[in-house]
Amino acid sequence: MISRDSYKLELRVALERSPVALLVGPRQCGKSTMARDLSPSGEVHFFDLEDPAAAAALAQPMTVLRSLRGLVVLDEAQRQPDLFPVLRVLADRPEAPAKFLVLGSASPELSRQSAESLAGRVDIVELRGFDLGEVGGGAVDKLWVRGGFPRSFLAADDGASYRWRQNFLTTFLERDLGVLGFGMAPAAMRRFWSMLSHYHGQIWNGAEIASAMGVSPHTTRKYLDALEQTFMVRVLQPWHENLGKRTVKSPKIYLRDSGVFHALQGIQDSTQLLMHPKHGASWEGFVVEEVLRVFRPDQAWFYSVHAGAELDLFFLHRGQRIGVEMKREDAPRVTKSMRVTQADLRLDRLFVIYPGTRRYALDEGIECVPLTMLRDLVAPS
Repeated sequence: MISRDSYKLELRVALERSPVALLVGPRQCGKSTMARDLSPSGEVHFFDLEDPAAAAALAQPMTVLRSLRGLVVLDEAQRQPDLFPVLRVLADRPEAPAKFLVLGSASPELSRQSAESLAGRVDIVELRGFDLGEVGGGAVDKLWVRGGFPRSFLAADDGASYRWRQNFLTTFLERDLGVLGFGMAPAAMRRFWSMLSHYHGQIWNGAEIASAMGVSPHTTRKYLDALEQTFMVRVLQPWHENLGKRTVKSPKIYLRDSGVFHALQGIQDSTQLLMHPKHGASWEGFVVEEVLRVFRPDQAWFYSVHAGAELDLFFLHRGQRIGVEMKREDAPRVTKSMRVTQADLRLDRLFVIYPGTRRYALDEGIECVPLTMLRDLVAPS
């Protein structure tokens, strides 16, 4: 078993602070398991709304929920949107006899209802797949190849992991998108997703994809929005301010789970990955997700100037302006682009994340850091 204690602690704090906690994340990332393993003191009432019996029991939600005490877990809550006005009423009771934990996969209805009905009453926790802090530095290559979905990572071998991800893609397209409220043809969405995987780590070009698919740019943007809202894709916005330079204005696209990216590219194991022309982009996207999990910035951007200088990640952390570059190299060196972005963005620190084992300074304000030592950068001094 892989411990997910940091998420459990975050969830317990959220439930102490607010009457409602919303635990969101992609399908199959372990939300239901997390809720069942929370082990709070007092009574626990679990309603899985994919179970017809549980859905029928909540046909009159106020009647059922108002008498409950302790923790009430509502799994796949997007299936019953009329729950949210009821939760608002119950959350406002002065005696607060119950806390509510709502689990969902970020459907449009779930997002809208939580924003409208539960504003000021809900804490949101995002659960993701396994990360390097959970599986350990010795499993970095396995995590990169298989991705963080628990059943993919824990599969008996790479072949079983790959088959699970292929089945996941099929189920997600043919069932989950419809259940979550996205009315899109599975075949068209699969084609879009496959094409999008070739833009992994690149600037979004909706017109080019639309032309290749024979649809409108509006349609491809709708497809992209659906994958972003369901945690499959990260749309990283560009940073731009009045620098007197022509900066890139379109977002950059990453598939958030490296294993899903590899499944779409037909990559089954580490040998195939290292020989694949996209292995550098794959590693970049993998490290982007690890960096964002460790630093947890409210917002993050990339920076790119048409003249050539670029930076993979830029964000604020504890009052400092942080830049991050990903280099799949044995011994990265300072580049002109690093010096330009360091000056343009007035960076306090620039980290170059690489797959080596030694942490060392490259130049003033620029440091080379092994991926396995990433968490040392936020550890208390």
